[in-house]
Amino acid sequence: MKCALYCRLSEEDRNKQKETDDSNSIQNQKSMLIQYAMDNGWEIYGIYSDDDYTGSDRNRPEFNRLLVDAENKKFDIIICKTQSRFTRELELVEKYINYLFPIWGIRFIGVVDNADTDIIGNKKTRQINGLVNEWYLEDLSDSIKSVLDNRRENGFHIGAFALYGYQKDPNLKGHLIIDEEAAKIVKEVFSLFSQGYGKTNIARVLNERGIPNPTEYKRLKGLRWRPPKGKHGTLWGYYAIADMLCNEIYIGNMVQGKYGSVSYKSKVNKPKPKEQWIRVENTHEPIIDRDLWNRVQELIKQKAKPFVIGEIGLFAKKTYCMYCGYTLRSSKSHGYHYLKCARKHISNDSCIGAFIPVRELETIVLQELKKLCNDIMDIEHINKEVIINNDLTNTITKLNKSIKDYEIKKFDCMENLKSLYTDKVKGLISEQNYIMFSKEFENDKEKYQSIIEDYQKQIETYQSKMKSMKDRKEIIQEYVNVNSLTREMVDTLIDKIYIGKRNNETKELPIEIIWNF
Repeated sequence: MKCALYCRLSEEDRNKQKETDDSNSIQNQKSMLIQYAMDNGWEIYGIYSDDDYTGSDRNRPEFNRLLVDAENKKFDIIICKTQSRFTRELELVEKYINYLFPIWGIRFIGVVDNADTDIIGNKKTRQINGLVNEWYLEDLSDSIKSVLDNRRENGFHIGAFALYGYQKDPNLKGHLIIDEEAAKIVKEVFSLFSQGYGKTNIARVLNERGIPNPTEYKRLKGLRWRPPKGKHGTLWGYYAIADMLCNEIYIGNMVQGKYGSVSYKSKVNKPKPKEQWIRVENTHEPIIDRDLWNRVQELIKQKAKPFVIGEIGLFAKKTYCMYCGYTLRSSKSHGYHYLKCARKHISNDSCIGAFIPVRELETIVLQELKKLCNDIMDIEHINKEVIINNDLTNTITKLNKSIKDYEIKKFDCMENLKSLYTDKVKGLISEQNYIMFSKEFENDKEKYQSIIEDYQKQIETYQSKMKSMKDRKEIIQEYVNVNSLTREMVDTLIDKIYIGKRNNETKELPIEIIWNF
């Protein structure tokens, strides 16, 4: 009999001399499992070891390699110190230990907690172990959150990265100290804004002097940093300046807990309401004094444009530069409103820039809307949609019938599996035949399930298409005779508008409208 040994350690081991060294705990686990295998006279096929991974992490490299080798029947037995070393999730206990391993002919053993798939009646023990481990994960998550929130409430910085202008204090965990080189830039940004410079102009000043933006600065200095999504740039932009000017960390206040995880099983975070943020004053040395901070906040309020339904706010956050993807900003000159790419102005070669008068854009959108209305309300077009809807309805009916047929086939496979297992227990068929036949039934069941899911997705797609056609017609009927736009109409009709730069010779202006229907 060949066995595979699986070891796992979840905590950072302080006894490691090098990152490539196994921790003492892993070594102890290996010694125990090797001795257990030798005592039972089993040949060791291989040792799989995941160090610094939690029992709920499904992306453990050695764990996943173990599963692949198990399915390929490279060994007969998996041995762990405890069932929780293999996984702490009840879902995976049921999927692998209680279901797939028996089908693959793999015996699972947890040495310390007596989990053994070859012992009759041991399944309940394994399920209870899995349930206890699941509770442990949830309790551990709650405990960690409680500890972190407590540290936040006491003014300690919680996070992998220090904000630009600060560094983590090497002598005091959770405390921030000033990074003098970056702090000079922070002070300059606040000073320039207080002198009347706009956020885009400040970005341009910094870029012209070759000062790297916060992300690039940390990378160059070898500090911990998180690369932004998409292409990593080195230039300062409007939003980097805007975020800096309203961040209280620069006056010595710590504001944390802005996001929270959806569940202890998920790494997805969602924003929290502002009243749930944890704010503590005077936790570290400020870079900006209160007088300058107050002046800047007052200027931000003065410059903030109130949202107005009408020309100036008509396309707010709907228009983007066709070349760099930057959101177009509103400007006013000689009584007229314009939309332009702010990125064009942060450096000489950052973007060729997009530009359009708001009135011209409104005219173009109205023209395109009327074309759409005429096309969609055209009799020939309506007849085509009726034919398409009828075809889609018939297709959906056929797919639903096929799904019922495959559900019956899937149910038959499950009944056959149950009967097969009963025959094995009664000794009517051999272990080898049981594994062979159950594998065939399992493959058929999975194949039928895959077909069912595929048909269900097709039905959802067709239903969505039919609904979209209906919704589009209803929307268009409402706006057939429109002569001017409102903000509400723009929100309803338009997802995004990409605008380019006018051709000086042909005077053509490239525009792409992405409609909501």
